Amino acid sequence: MTKLYKSIFHVACLLSIFLWMGCSDDFLKDKKNYSNLTPDIYNDYAGASLRVQDIYLRLLPDVNNGLSYRSTSSGKADIQSQSTEEFSGLSNFVSPDVILSTSSGLNDWFHVNKATNAGPWGEIRNCNDVLEGVSGSTLTDTQKKTLLGQVYFFRAWQYYLLVKTYGGVPIVDHVQVTDVSQAQALEVPRSTTKQCIDFICQGLDTAASMLPARWDDANFGRVTKGAALALAGRARLLYASPLFNRADNADRWQAAYDANKKAIDALTAGGFGLAYKDAPGINGAGWAKIFSDFNSNEAVFVTLYNKVHDDNAANEIYRNNHWEQTIRPANTNKNGGGMSPTSMMVDLFPMADGKKPTEVGTYNPLTFFANRDPRFYRTFGFPGVSWRFDAASDPTSLGVDYPYSGANYMLWNYSWYANSTKQADITQSGYGADGLGLNYKGVYIRKRSDDFDMTTPIPTLLYRWSLENKQGPFGEGAMPWMEIRYAEVLLNFAEAACGAGHPDEAIQALKDIRKRASLPAGTDGLYGLSSDLASDRGKLFGAILYERQIELAYEGKRFDDMRRWLLWDGGAAFNQIAGVPTSWTLTGFGGNTCTYLGVEPLNGKRRDNIEITAKATAEEAQGKDPIKTNRPAAMDLKTDLSTQTNALVTFYTTYLMRKTRQGDEAGKVVSFKPQYYFIGLTSGAQTNNVTLLQTIGWADVLHGNINGTFDPLAE
Repeated sequence: MTKLYKSIFHVACLLSIFLWMGCSDDFLKDKKNYSNLTPDIYNDYAGASLRVQDIYLRLLPDVNNGLSYRSTSSGKADIQSQSTEEFSGLSNFVSPDVILSTSSGLNDWFHVNKATNAGPWGEIRNCNDVLEGVSGSTLTDTQKKTLLGQVYFFRAWQYYLLVKTYGGVPIVDHVQVTDVSQAQALEVPRSTTKQCIDFICQGLDTAASMLPARWDDANFGRVTKGAALALAGRARLLYASPLFNRADNADRWQAAYDANKKAIDALTAGGFGLAYKDAPGINGAGWAKIFSDFNSNEAVFVTLYNKVHDDNAANEIYRNNHWEQTIRPANTNKNGGGMSPTSMMVDLFPMADGKKPTEVGTYNPLTFFANRDPRFYRTFGFPGVSWRFDAASDPTSLGVDYPYSGANYMLWNYSWYANSTKQADITQSGYGADGLGLNYKGVYIRKRSDDFDMTTPIPTLLYRWSLENKQGPFGEGAMPWMEIRYAEVLLNFAEAACGAGHPDEAIQALKDIRKRASLPAGTDGLYGLSSDLASDRGKLFGAILYERQIELAYEGKRFDDMRRWLLWDGGAAFNQIAGVPTSWTLTGFGGNTCTYLGVEPLNGKRRDNIEITAKATAEEAQGKDPIKTNRPAAMDLKTDLSTQTNALVTFYTTYLMRKTRQGDEAGKVVSFKPQYYFIGLTSGAQTNNVTLLQTIGWADVLHGNINGTFDPLAE
């Protein structure tokens, strides 16, 4: 054992604790990069395990970070989510005033620094180093497999993130030289997308052959056989989707079906499945609880957090989940203030019988909360609903101005205006009730809240509200983040089954998802689904994508779904790209995916928000609420809503109005450019590797800024 290894050996246990059972202050206060160690470390199982732990630390998705080459969208209003129906605000992807180029405004998730091995290629090099080091070590075969399976997964994960963004990228399956004088050896050309997908899936198959079906509780959070196969299923589905599969090639759908069926079988064998499927809880409580549960059967690929309380606030970001702090209203949490969904999303969710609002004649946009899918109440917060949390019983001790203790908190976030002219102006805001003042949202995103309403006894995962939290109220959260959960795998399987000609299996998957959400089966046993889905492939695809919008809302998945299915324009504008080959024309899916699915393209639409405001006007000041004395009892999600809804409906129709609040910039609409379906390489990425060909539709700086020639669709 080398001197260097001895000097950091004591950290191995601390790092292990951080990842699987909590985290260690000592480790986090002295965070180091353990990626460049002597090869002798691999001959000791504890030392080799430390290297694997470092891979986890570097490549696990993190909900507290923004989008990057190693962190996916996790539900916040980032550049991807603001390009979908979930959030308003014209991101650079959809702004009509912005033209992204290889030298301006383009996120560089491909970059490489030859001197430091930073970026995704540095992470891939770390994985290759561990794979080679462990493979060539003196460890036992069993020890090798235990370690190698995990690293094969993460190398494939990093490649998946690159390929879904760029199409084909260079395949590097060994440790390259790091001497800058030999930098030319690092310059590997791009492989085809097919070669990359095959490489990813072959690595994941190898990982699956080495990984257990499930780890023990002490190691919950490590990747499993089912996680590897689920990621392979996601990759195969990506390649079968219209983004890459313009001709609707049946072989790709079959490959996606086989891969996702294999994942479902492995996960089932490991005890994974739809958590609370047979005990969904009242008003979707069981469904909501999966986002806070530790060691849930739902969690396929998961990042763990904890609620460790530390005097050094700078350490907290490494182990606390800040999602709850982000979504809570300002009268409970001045560190956050909440996030607003678009009116599109609020009006999109099914009714209580599973039908779309557009399919029933009784939907009232003002009383949008009445008779909705149980998931609605766990995805959104609106005026007159409970949203309890664990806090002091004396509201004066909370340091904010609202009239409830945490255990009795009710959300009354309607507003009022000083005059009718301001009230009618979509660019103007009023004054929020219950101390919200100028910091209020008309509707809040509630999804993934560690909600006091949904569990008995009280969960212990989160310090819900405390003035002592070093990261602020709700800052010390331990809710895990599920990058892949079982419901997504089941929906991936449903989509692949539909594509491969197995509609009955796809429909059954949708029914299982809806049953877990506690939607009623109905007299036809279809849980609100249309009766003709089995005979209409396009309509069934549309139903699956709709279910993904609802089930996976605000989990960072919608942008990728819209890209896969070309949902900004249906794939109609590829001929606008200079030099585009005829193979880019959509010949399958009826020539237009939006028409085929029965949905409207998002391009050309505005996304605005909802505000619920008092009809009566009053001075915009604390204590001047004109309708407070008329409030009914708020909806209590712990009890049956059917006996509570009427009173709130009457209050809304008598005293409130629904106001459109400007979301996207005035006079502008969503404008996603066809070249954005495949992101180009930045000029810096090309300069660092002169073998890299630019993607069609983007300027190739290595060849005089001509149009790129790399075709992500070519096999």
